[in-house]
Amino acid sequence: MPTHNDDVDWDGWPVTDYLAENYRVLHPADAAVIAHHSAFYRGLAPHRVDRSVEFGAGPNLYPLILASAVSRRVDAVEAGEGNVNYLERQVRVGPDPSWLPFHRLCRRLNPDVPATLTDALMPVEVIRADVRDLEAGAYGLASMHFVAEGATEDIGEFTGFCRAFARCVSPGGFLVAAFMENMPTYRIGPESRWPGCPVDPQIVEGVFAPLVQELNVTHIDADPTLPDYGDSGMVLLTAVTATSPP
Repeated sequence: MPTHNDDVDWDGWPVTDYLAENYRVLHPADAAVIAHHSAFYRGLAPHRVDRSVEFGAGPNLYPLILASAVSRRVDAVEAGEGNVNYLERQVRVGPDPSWLPFHRLCRRLNPDVPATLTDALMPVEVIRADVRDLEAGAYGLASMHFVAEGATEDIGEFTGFCRAFARCVSPGGFLVAAFMENMPTYRIGPESRWPGCPVDPQIVEGVFAPLVQELNVTHIDADPTLPDYGDSGMVLLTAVTATSPP
């Protein structure tokens, strides 16, 4: 039987191991994600969005930095206790220096990103909640990074997470996302095991096509400088949500 989201103790997510494996240096794959997203954000006016959401924020700060260019408020919504505690420290006490290269790249690619990393995190509100409970149409923009395909082994539940992601944005609002491509169940650190749902550009496009009026899906190759989790790269998405229900 596949592992589902509610089968997992997300409070036990290994934050320190995850950051050490993925974000203590700026890897080429994340630089490619930042470049892709920055091109989309540059098409939006500064502070155009009253309220945006990072859907399942985890401990990853660069999506929050990117959104600060266009958002007056950024809700970092996350269910896991360890991730919430990490985010709150970054916002309230001060960000880890390892995030400075991410901020520099974000700002170089989009000068509307605030001039300092601390300023870029000022719009962020950390909210501990289940993303599936977000109010429909509450946000002008939603961003999601490595969440839906890493929360379950069931393709139906993956689809449900994607629908909740699109649903939380008002009609005509914006979606920005990144997925691990063909991600199997995987390990972080020496022992912990986490669900993965293998998806590819065709699956992502099929899920989102009924939900949006503009959709762009692309792929980047696997990054050999990152841990080999068994994936084959990343799938990147930008979209504008449909103005009428599917």
